Amino acid sequence: MGNFNENTRVQVPAALHLCKLGYQYLDENDIMVYDHKTNILTDVFLRSVKRINPEVSSEEVSTLYSKVVNMADNADLGREFYALLSANSGVKLVDFENPDNNEWHVTTEFTSHNDETDDEFRPDITCFVNGMPLAFIEVKKPNNHEGILAERDRINVRMSKKCFRTFFNITQLMIFSNNQEYDNTNRVPIQGAFYCCSSLSKAFFNVFREEDKSFVAQYPYLPLSLDIENKVLKHRNCVVLKNLNEYQTNKQPTTPTNRIITSMLSKERFLFLLRYGFAYVERKVELEDGTIGTELQKHVMRYQQMFASYAIRRTLDKGTKSGIIWHTQGSGKTALAYYSVRSLTDYFAKRNVVAKFYFIVDRIDLMEQATDEFAARGLVVHNAKSRTELMDDIASNALTQNSEGKLEIMVVNIQKFKEDKTQVKLDESYNTHMQRIFFIDEAHRGYNPKGSFLANLLEADTNAIKIALTGTPLLREERESWRVFGDYIHTYYYDKSIADGYTCKLMREPVETIYKEKIERILDELAGNVEVKKSDIDRNKIIEHESYLNALLDYIISDFRRFRLQQDDDTVGAMIVCKTNPQARELFRLWQERFGFAKQIEEKKENNLLMAADDSMLYGGNKLKPLTASLILHDEGDKLERKEYIEGFKKQMEVDVLIVNKMLLTGFDSPRLKKLYLGRSLDGHDLLQALTRVNRPYRDFRYGYVVDFVNIKENFEQTNNRYLRELNRTTDDNGIPLEGQHIAEDVLVTPEEVAEKVKQVKSLLFNFSTDNMEEFRQQLDDIDSKETLYELRTTLADAKAVVNQARSLGDEDTKEKLRTLPSMAFATMITEVTHRIERLNLLNNTEHKADVSGIINVALSELEFEFKRGLPEELRIMVNDIRDRCERVQAEFEANFDTKEEKYVLLADEFREYFRKKGFVPKDTNDAKESIDYMDEVMKKIREINRRNNLLKKKYKGDERFVRIHKRIEETNKQRVERPLISAEEYEIAENLSKMKQDIDHRLFLNIHMLDNEESFKDDVLAIIGQELRSMHIRADLKDRKYINNLITTEYLQQYTNAK
Repeated sequence: MGNFNENTRVQVPAALHLCKLGYQYLDENDIMVYDHKTNILTDVFLRSVKRINPEVSSEEVSTLYSKVVNMADNADLGREFYALLSANSGVKLVDFENPDNNEWHVTTEFTSHNDETDDEFRPDITCFVNGMPLAFIEVKKPNNHEGILAERDRINVRMSKKCFRTFFNITQLMIFSNNQEYDNTNRVPIQGAFYCCSSLSKAFFNVFREEDKSFVAQYPYLPLSLDIENKVLKHRNCVVLKNLNEYQTNKQPTTPTNRIITSMLSKERFLFLLRYGFAYVERKVELEDGTIGTELQKHVMRYQQMFASYAIRRTLDKGTKSGIIWHTQGSGKTALAYYSVRSLTDYFAKRNVVAKFYFIVDRIDLMEQATDEFAARGLVVHNAKSRTELMDDIASNALTQNSEGKLEIMVVNIQKFKEDKTQVKLDESYNTHMQRIFFIDEAHRGYNPKGSFLANLLEADTNAIKIALTGTPLLREERESWRVFGDYIHTYYYDKSIADGYTCKLMREPVETIYKEKIERILDELAGNVEVKKSDIDRNKIIEHESYLNALLDYIISDFRRFRLQQDDDTVGAMIVCKTNPQARELFRLWQERFGFAKQIEEKKENNLLMAADDSMLYGGNKLKPLTASLILHDEGDKLERKEYIEGFKKQMEVDVLIVNKMLLTGFDSPRLKKLYLGRSLDGHDLLQALTRVNRPYRDFRYGYVVDFVNIKENFEQTNNRYLRELNRTTDDNGIPLEGQHIAEDVLVTPEEVAEKVKQVKSLLFNFSTDNMEEFRQQLDDIDSKETLYELRTTLADAKAVVNQARSLGDEDTKEKLRTLPSMAFATMITEVTHRIERLNLLNNTEHKADVSGIINVALSELEFEFKRGLPEELRIMVNDIRDRCERVQAEFEANFDTKEEKYVLLADEFREYFRKKGFVPKDTNDAKESIDYMDEVMKKIREINRRNNLLKKKYKGDERFVRIHKRIEETNKQRVERPLISAEEYEIAENLSKMKQDIDHRLFLNIHMLDNEESFKDDVLAIIGQELRSMHIRADLKDRKYINNLITTEYLQQYTNAK
């Protein structure tokens, strides 16, 4: 099995799959002329560009080629080259309209070499379009050491080196796969197929989930000729693979690697990505000298943004001009609007219509944020802050206002005039060659549908396209006021966003009784000796009092200090949400007062509070730095001042804590914000929007943390219930050394010992596919118990030592027994098991830090303090969970082909009874959680039943009848342990039944009409059973033989009857 490595397991099948997509394979004889700086195939480039642009002379094409080679050395992440590559006007490098007018090539192990530094990089697979190496694929074998993490680290190092600049400036798309399914419980890229684009620092590895369920399965693949297959195999020196079962398995289009190749590198999809799917973003960052500069980043479309772009086009194709895009917070809605500007500009240009874009917000901070985001991506942005400014632009038929012809968008803040009920009048001479497109951001907040400015505008502009963007669903009661938008165009739920790593889970930290009692005492003190009713007390006045706020600050400061220590990260920030503006102001005053003479306070208070922490957790013994805070209120300071404070928090990171009331709870995006102190009761969209301020990915954080002073749990549950109801209403179309191994290689074993060892190994391996390494590996993937894997590895290692020696020294009978063992080498099996153990160890290690963090939160309960943090709990958004699980469980039940198995019958009856009593629509969140947990348990059980069925099916060469016979015998043997039918060992049952099957099938092949005489057929089968049992030295009385006979003949006769 020496040739069974990552190249033969994944690389070669992937290259062949690309050939089935229409790529032509090139070996070393085909690539004679290419540019060594860029790896561009010179002759292919020249002829392709000439063919696409017939009006351009050969000299001009040669000049363009030299220009491309030179610009590839720019220190711009390939920005200039991409602008040329993605252009659909002028001299074109790619024909985006006619995929087959381009030349598509693929090769393997094509080296990128820098002649000056002698550095080189050799991707596993390179994909060329018109001679340009625009994509590459790096493959690893399943359960490889360190998973895809190792590839991510390597590619980040390579991208940081100047010697590879030209290579990465030309390359647009990079795919990394170890041919395993994603681990949705852990976003660290250990296993799966990921994609990214070039970066100056660290590339983000995106997952890809195909939303068109028929796309991969029904893609019109080209037939793979023997000549092409042999060419690839010879080029990779692995012709011997051709007849291996593993090779055939990995050639299937449904493997994880081949799926992502079809989804992203099929001609139409790849061209769509090349044209619209990349963005260059200029981010403001703090430079090493402390000044502010810009960092250029390159982004690639996330898969949900790509499918949303397709969905918008499909909606317009149907003649529908409005709809809603529900993409959970943090999933990139502003970026989606940017990609849509590019995509829809082309969409309407094909119809000789010019698109004009508007982005509607209702907050000044959201307008500033959207303006910055669009400008950072290269759009020309105009602002409208008044009704007049907007109407003047709409009334104008001017299509662009910039001389460079760049794409434009107007960002409109309607906050000051959204309730303006004045009727909107538009010039009736509407420019039929212009199409207005409105993106309405944060649509869940709702704009008054009757008599508001926006409603009047959209009603007046009947031809306008209206796309509502929301991070939370429009609930039923709100949808009545949003009929103007119609239904959902595309949805992307919380569960997918978390699994994909675009957002984090939320951890709620309630403030427990001890602290609450202290707060109540303070309230009592403030009330004095006067007996008053609770209704007489203005609670706002109390929570704005200095005594209350000092107690609050005690908790928040010490908690935030500890949080930074626990996370070993002093860059994380926090936000305090106050109930009222006066409370926020007083809290900020007290904050400034404390840290105005920080040394006194900190030495006396904070350092004492942190004594519960380990010495090693302190900043190397240094004194704590003062914490800085900024107050952000709509009536505090001016716009420029607020913007400066926000920039200080988001970009300069010179502000530690933001103190707010209503501002920044919606749309504010700062990944370093990981701790939210919630002192104001919120519900519905407002609650979820506030909570998700801390759900952006940042460094190694798995959670965003919410400290709950107001007990949001009930409101959160109610919001969850409302979303569940909305979800139920919606429909989507959419060779490693083994440690501790001490086996004496020179031990002489007796034939009896070898026979016993052979029996043990066969029993152990009966539950695994031993004739197909890929299936063996896939079965290992289903094992999460390291104890089970250690046992398997120990047995295999022991067997390997004994078996290898016995093959050399054993007698003929012993050697004959060895020939019945699996054909593949034990060493290869041991390696696969070891890789699986390492994979589990790596997974546990990546989760360890976050898990320990949760433990520390509880352990450091500050016994000296007068307050105590409650036990953290995850806030779970159960969107899409129930429906997805129901479908998966149902499909798993339907896949079963032995409905008489006792385990199956009991499970199916229990499942039906459970939902007969409860119903399929949950009453509330707790009910939904219970159903989800129950379905997860059922799924584990039915999957195990089906896994076992499919394993047995392979043992009987795909014959489901003998699986059922085998299992009925097993069930009988459980009732008669002392005298089992055939054998107590499964593999001996299978061996005997297989021989019986072979004899019966041979006789039926000679005379199928045997089945017409039922009694005669039963007699013949009974004779075969007796003969086979005797040949195996198995004693069975007539009653037992008749029982086996009845099982076998019933299956054959039933199949024969059904086939008539």
